[in-house]
Order: sequence, then structure tokens, then C-alpha cells
Amino acid sequence: MPTPRTLKQSLALVLVLSASLSSTAVAQAAKPTGITPPPVQLTAEQDHQRLMDLLHITTLRPGVDHTPSLPNSVNYDELKANPYPNLPDPLLLKNGKKVTTKTTWWKQRRPEIVELFDREIYGRVPKNTPKVNWQIVNTTHETNGTYPVITKHLIGHVDNSAYPLITVNIDLTLTTPANAKGPVPVILEFSFEGYPRLKPAPPPTAAELAWKQQLLAKGWGYAILRPTTIQADDGAGLTQGIIGLVNKGQPRKPDDWGTIRAWAWGGSRVLDYLETDKSVDAKQIGVEGHSRFGKTALVAMAYDPRFVIAYVSSSGAGGAQLGRRHFGEQLENVAATREYHWMAGNYLKYAGPLYPSDLPVDSHELIALCAPRPVFIGGGAIKGDGWADAQGMFMAAVAAGPVYKLLGKNDLGTTTFPPIETPLITGDIAFRQHSGGHTAAPNWPTFLIFASRYIKDPPH
Repeated sequence: MPTPRTLKQSLALVLVLSASLSSTAVAQAAKPTGITPPPVQLTAEQDHQRLMDLLHITTLRPGVDHTPSLPNSVNYDELKANPYPNLPDPLLLKNGKKVTTKTTWWKQRRPEIVELFDREIYGRVPKNTPKVNWQIVNTTHETNGTYPVITKHLIGHVDNSAYPLITVNIDLTLTTPANAKGPVPVILEFSFEGYPRLKPAPPPTAAELAWKQQLLAKGWGYAILRPTTIQADDGAGLTQGIIGLVNKGQPRKPDDWGTIRAWAWGGSRVLDYLETDKSVDAKQIGVEGHSRFGKTALVAMAYDPRFVIAYVSSSGAGGAQLGRRHFGEQLENVAATREYHWMAGNYLKYAGPLYPSDLPVDSHELIALCAPRPVFIGGGAIKGDGWADAQGMFMAAVAAGPVYKLLGKNDLGTTTFPPIETPLITGDIAFRQHSGGHTAAPNWPTFLIFASRYIKDPPH
């Protein structure tokens, strides 16, 4: 029978051998094999749980449900809508001092706000994103209604030499008036055209077609970007697309960029191309999007100062709607498995151990990042578009006003939510709630009246 001393010696030998074998395994794993590992395959549920584990979150609060009869049903009662009435002050520095000059805003406060959105909300864009090489696939002469136009179909080939296992080709069309006498203003739309979940895609309505003709009537052009060619709209796709390409097929860190930020990055790459196209007036390029792409348009406007104006339609939670609201879609909905990929992983914290009142920034500060450039925020009636919370977006627009005023511009002009169909377009922040449902179409004419103060029609 072995003595205790013999047992101790045997155990020590096992531990030494084990450590040696582990070190050998690590050393072998660290050796270059010459084989590029393929992208990690995870379902949205698996990736969502992975982030929760990284953040040491055990459970998340559930989002609200569309069905009114369920216990956790959506709230459309304004009396219950503001449980967290105190918003972060966009003009208060981290050190507690008030921002009173433009210089302090640009050099100190604005970078502070950007850092918080990067870290906690939308995620950081990697420092070395790959270049995009644009190719004109074809050019067609056609008509839109009665307007003769020239449409270029382009593909943006993203350089994947660092990780050839992932290919990203960005799909874009650019349409300009055929009879233009020079470069024209262009509105870039983050579009649902070709959106993969809409199969078969319904034919566009007359109202949806009309916005393009409204632009053409002014002598402007439009560009249609299909965001899902940049990054898929689901959590399972996060190890593919531009996010997967930069991460070489590996899952995200908690502060890595989410899909909305990736889509907005793609919008900036489109703008890079438009600056080289002689048919486009590169100093007069606006951006527009609806619903999830309304969120994207606002983020693109906030982060890229080259966009001169934005139309942000029904962007709701994660967009222009205040996160501190309890009306329509909630932060908890966005943090769940169906939509979490839009945001940084850190966003999940505010649906778990933390609450919306703990958010270090809110949507009014995202709008403020667009200042002093003009922003038009729109939404529909509660019946049909209550999920996007027009009043919550209005309140954010109001709260962004002090930054616009500091920079010598005009705020919304009122703090009172206006009657439906009332345009507020005399300031540099604009708002209108239309009586339609979840659509951008009814607000296009009002947006163009607003936009015409800033973008000039080219000579016809």
C-alpha cells in the first residue's frame, strides 16, 4: 500500500506531466499551420448567449409584445410613458462643468458623447477597415414616370485580401436626371428594395415610387443602397459580412460594431464614391431611411459630417426614440435575440442588470451629434406606427435643441407635441407626424420643403 508521501510524489508527477502536455498543446496551437480557419458558425441564440456570458448576465428582461391582451403587452398610454423623465444633459461635461462655447463642444463634449455611443450603444468601427473598390456594372437610359433618367448599377468590392474566406460586395444604384446640365444633389436611401426577408417582394406602391419622382422634379437624383449586402440582418450573420471580414470570421467583442453601425459605414463608402462621380454634386448629398434603416440614416448622419441633411423616418427604439420611454418598442426588444445584432454587445447590459435610466447617453444626444446640420424626424399615427413612438422621437428632437442653439442654429421651436399632420420645419431640427401607418411616403413632400432651404436645385 503506497504511503502518503508516495501518493504526494505521484500526484506532483501527474501535475507536472499535465502542465507539460498543456504547454506543448498551447505551443503547437500557437504555431502557424498555414491553414486559415473558416468563419465560426453560431445561431443568433448561441451568439446572444455568448455575449450574455461575456458580460456575466444571467437573464434579460423580456421586451413588450404586440398583442394587447398579453401580460407584457405594448404600452400606448402616454400617462404611463415616461418612467425615467431625467435625460442626460448633452451640454454637461464628464467632469461636471457646463459647455458654454462651440470650441468646448467640438473639442471636449462631442468626443465624450461619441465614445459612449461607440462603447455602449452602436459599437466601435475597427481602425483599419478595408477599402471598397467601386465598379460600374452597367448604365441604362430609362424613364421614371415622365422623367428621363440615367441609372448606374454599381458593386462595391470590399478588399478581402486579409481574409479571403469572406466576400462582401455592396449593391448600389445611382439615378440622375438625363437632361441635367451639371452635377446634381443626391439623396442616398438605405433601402428595403431587395431586402431578403421580403420574398417575394411586394411591388412598390405609387406613394413609394412618388418620392423618387419628387426628387427628379427638382432636378435631384437618388441613390439606392441595399444594406444587407454589407451585413446580414441577423445575429447568425455576424461572423460574415463586413463585421465578420474584419474579425476574420470570429465572434464580436462586447464593444465591437453592430449591424446598424456597419450599414452606416457602408453609407459612408457610398459617399466616397459619389464624391468621385461627375454627375453628382458632392457638397449636396443627403441621407434617408425608414424603420431600422431610419436608425441607420440617423447614425450615418451623426458620424459622417459630409452628409448635409437627413430624413429619419419611424426609427423608433435604437434610433430617434428616447431609450428612457415606455411606449411602443422598448430597449428590451432591441436587446433580444431578434434585434441585438443591430447594437454593440454592451447594449445588452441595459436590459439585464441595468435599466434604461442607466444609459450614459440617449437618442437626443445622437441627434445632437448631427448639429449644426439639419435633421428631419418623421413618424406615423399611433394606429399603424405606434411601435415607433412618434412622441418619443419628438421629445428627443426637443432635447437636442440646446446643442443646435449653442452652435448658432435654431431648435424645433416648441416643446409641445403638435397635432398630427402639423409640420415643424422652421428650425434646423424638423418634425412631422403623418396620419398614415409605418411608411416614409407621406412625409416626403414636407421633408423636401424643409430640405430645399439647404439644398439648391440645379439649373434645369
